[in-house]
Order: sequence, then C-alpha cells, then structure tokens
Amino acid sequence: MEEGRDLGALTKVVHLLVLSGAWGMQMWVTFVSDFLLFRGLPRHTFGLVQSKLFPLYFHISMGCAFINLWILATQHTWAQLTFWEASQLCLLLLCLTLAAINARLLGPRTTAAMWALQTLEKERGLGGEVPGSRQGPDPYGQLRERDPKYSALRQVFFRYHGLSSICNLGCLLSNGLCLAGLALNLSRL
Repeated sequence: MEEGRDLGALTKVVHLLVLSGAWGMQMWVTFVSDFLLFRGLPRHTFGLVQSKLFPLYFHISMGCAFINLWILATQHTWAQLTFWEASQLCLLLLCLTLAAINARLLGPRTTAAMWALQTLEKERGLGGEVPGSRQGPDPYGQLRERDPKYSALRQVFFRYHGLSSICNLGCLLSNGLCLAGLALNLSRL
C-alpha cells in the first residue's frame, strides 16, 4: 500500500474481527441454530424465538457491514482502487443493503404474517406440536384446503420469508467472498 493509505494495525484487526464475526454469526444462525430450533421446539415457540432473535441478528449484520464498509471506504483513495478493493467495497455495500432490507422491511413483515398465521392456528388447536411429531393426515394441509384466509396468509408469509432468506444468503456469500479475498491477499495486509 502507498504511504498514507496504510490501514493501522488496530484498524486491520477490527476489520478482520468484525468481518469474520459477522460471517461466523451468519453461518451459525443460517445453518445450525435454525435447524436445531425448528426440529426441537413446538411450532409456535419456534416462531416466538425467531421473532426475538431475527431483528437483533439482522441489525447486527447491518452494523457489521456498515463498520467494514466505513473502514475500507475511508482508508482508500477512490481514484486508485484496485479490482479487489473495488470488489470488496461493492460486496460490503451489497451486504449492508441486503441486511437493511431484512432488518427494516422483510423481517417485520414476515413476523407480522407469522403472528396472523399463529392466531388462526391457535383457534384450531394447532401450533403446540414439534414439527414431524404428528402421525396421520397433515392438519395444516387440511387447514389450507378449508380456509382461504389461512392459505392466503401462508402465501404472504412464505413470500416474505423466501425473500428474507435470499437476502440473508446474499449477505453470507458477500462476507464469505470478502473473507476469501482477505485470505488470498494476506501478504498485502
């Protein structure tokens, strides 16, 4: 790096810790805790836990992306960015945008749709079972067939949930690519 553009040692450590911490958190929430909680908790309890966990998770992801983007953006001369530096800035901006969309738009709408679904399910005595524990006909499938309001709410929920999952995977991939790039360029740090 040129004189005057050198990231201080502390800034480099903060950048690496925040980026790796965000990626590790995203890996854990996406691939470990969600599956364990879904398989081990009653359906409505799982929804309650997720409604508390995800807003915090999305805001932490957004904060980490902002910190990393700010560190890199303030430490580089924009006219002389290398391909890697420009790519990393774009990936972090993408992660910040996707995390903000999740935190401010998709997360609250997904949760609102989930609460509406749970209200209808509770009225019919559903929601207290652990997924996969019931034998016989699927009561949720029967409810979808009989109640058009429930079926429509379910579609809204899965639309927002799917978009939120795509945004989450985009953040995970962006941070993973940034970490891979850092690992491949360790000699330049």
